[in-house]
This record gives sequence, structure tokens and C-alpha cells, in this order.
Amino acid sequence: MDKRTFLDELSRLERHARDRGNPGSYQSEACDNCSHCMFCTGCTNCHRCTYATDATGCTHCTHVDRCTDCHQSTHLEDCARCVDSQYLVKCTDCAECTYCFGCVGLVRKEFHILNEPYDRKTYFKVVKALRAEMGM
Repeated sequence: MDKRTFLDELSRLERHARDRGNPGSYQSEACDNCSHCMFCTGCTNCHRCTYATDATGCTHCTHVDRCTDCHQSTHLEDCARCVDSQYLVKCTDCAECTYCFGCVGLVRKEFHILNEPYDRKTYFKVVKALRAEMGM
């Protein structure tokens, strides 16, 4: 193998890596560089996500919308860098949280709005009103 053959083959491999599409993904539309994702739409650089929409850099998530760099989470909306959490809306940097709305940096919390705790019944009442007022 000479220098020219080596460089040509290396260039071909690099071009193939850039154009790899969405390997292992199933019924995902308008996604870019996602791997092993299913039923996703408009996602970028995600891995093993299902039913994600407009997500970027998420891994092992399901039912996430407009999230960035979230991992092992489900039912998130407009969240960033949340991990191992469920049912969060507009949260950032939360870990192992459930049912939080507009929270930042919480760990192992549930039923919080703007980092303040609420009882379950009040939480759902306030969130419903906020969603209506915000047109969500």
C-alpha cells in the first residue's frame, strides 16, 4: 500500500462516517446522526431514544420533546441536562426527579415548581393553570 492509496481510503472512510445517517434506527424521520432510535422526529445526535421530538444529544430517553443532553429519562418537555428523571417541564440540570416544573439543579425531588415543594394535589392544579396561561 502506498501513500496515495492510504490517503484515498482514509478519505473515503471519513466521508462515510460523516454520511452515516441514522444507523440502527427504525421509523425515525428528519433525524440526523441518531443511532438505534425508534419513532423519533427531528432529533440530532441521539442514541437509543424512542418517541423523541426535536431532541439533541439525548440518550436512553423516551417521550421527550425539545430536550437537550438529557439521559435515561422519560416524559420531559423543554429540558436540558436532566438525568434519570420523569415528567419534567422546563427543567435544567435535575437528577432523579419526578413531576417538576421550571426547576433547576434539583436532585431526588418530586412535585416541585420553581424549586419549591408542593403537595401532589396542589402541584397538578398549579401546573394545569400555568400550562393554560402559557399556551402549552
